[in-house]
Amino acid sequence: MSDKSESLDRSFFDRSMLEVARELIGTTLLVDGVGGVIVETEAYDSSDPASHSFNGPTPRNGVMFGPPGFVYVYKIYGIHWCLNFVCQKGSAVLIRALEPTAGIERMSERRGGLVTRQLCSGPGKLCQALAIGIGHNGLPIDAPPFALLPADRAHDVLAGTRIGITKGVEAPWRFVLRGSLFLSKPMPTT
Repeated sequence: MSDKSESLDRSFFDRSMLEVARELIGTTLLVDGVGGVIVETEAYDSSDPASHSFNGPTPRNGVMFGPPGFVYVYKIYGIHWCLNFVCQKGSAVLIRALEPTAGIERMSERRGGLVTRQLCSGPGKLCQALAIGIGHNGLPIDAPPFALLPADRAHDVLAGTRIGITKGVEAPWRFVLRGSLFLSKPMPTT
């Protein structure tokens, strides 16, 4: 593994979104020094009917068709922002949850005083806690305000079906850190 203080660069994202989604588990995401360990991700690409890129480029999803290593931010339900990292053309990884480790007090203020476990346990919560909005759309992941630090050890990652979608539900493209208490929803056991 590389030096924990050195941010991953854009080349990390120039490959399959499935590899990236799995390998993001255990990395540390910071936005202006606030954030924590990524514990849950989901992968999406242009062959996937659940993906914003499925019907080709639009003004909304244009970042997904640009170079890898950039941030794609969009709003769901007209309320919540969602943070994605662009991989190869038309693909991205949704950051669903993280375990807060830095700037917890600031995150708590932004989230109305919630306990640590509830600060970033879902994509909308995570964006509110990290103060992510449309102004972050199209920014590079390897430059301020972002820092994405490599995992300091190997992690036990589980894969399962994605949640909160109605198309492409059978794809096992959700990745979680086994045993994490900070997931948006527990991973079903079989």
